[in-house]
Amino acid sequence: MNRYIAEFVGTLILVFCGTGAIIVNDLSGGIITHVGIAIVFGLVVASMIYTLGDVSGAHINPAVTLAFWFAKRLSGREVFPYITSQFLGGAVASALLFVILGNHPTMGATLPAGSALQSFMLEIVLTFILMLTIINVSTGAKEKGIIAGAAIGAVVGLAAMFAGPISGASMNPARSLGPALVSGQFDALWVYLAAPVIGSFGAILCCRCIREEGCCR
Repeated sequence: MNRYIAEFVGTLILVFCGTGAIIVNDLSGGIITHVGIAIVFGLVVASMIYTLGDVSGAHINPAVTLAFWFAKRLSGREVFPYITSQFLGGAVASALLFVILGNHPTMGATLPAGSALQSFMLEIVLTFILMLTIINVSTGAKEKGIIAGAAIGAVVGLAAMFAGPISGASMNPARSLGPALVSGQFDALWVYLAAPVIGSFGAILCCRCIREEGCCR
């Protein structure tokens, strides 16, 4: 149970800080800036890995949990509790932001700047890069250690920096579902639920091609 609570708390903090930065940036007239938002996402992911990595692995992302299961690093019986905890954490974070900061048109939801197909393809590639990094710096199903936090946080920040204006650079179904539930922005939600799973599975398949053990089982 402590692992599921850790996933709930970690995802709550991720969504609260990340989407909170987007909302505050809008309310303050852009004082945080796009670069600042990307840095917030990278830092909060790295922080959660250092804080909770030794408890649950700090997946804080359903796509990551499914990928660890696909790589046979996580038991199938743990997948549903992990994902449920993550989705609940994201939803509670968005509800808290609504109470604290008030109603916002999107509540930090991820929305395509162009076509849904364009963002779908971009999210697949971004999550592929993220998961390929995670699977190679993690231990078992746990993201922990000095290298893991820095590397994964850097990839999240990098992706948000250059792809955020196009697709939102979610790479995380829980990060996208919470704001969508509170704001009612469901039009392109399928992009952010499906693309990260496809991208993360693709990363595991790629890892099996380039490594002889570990994620190659």
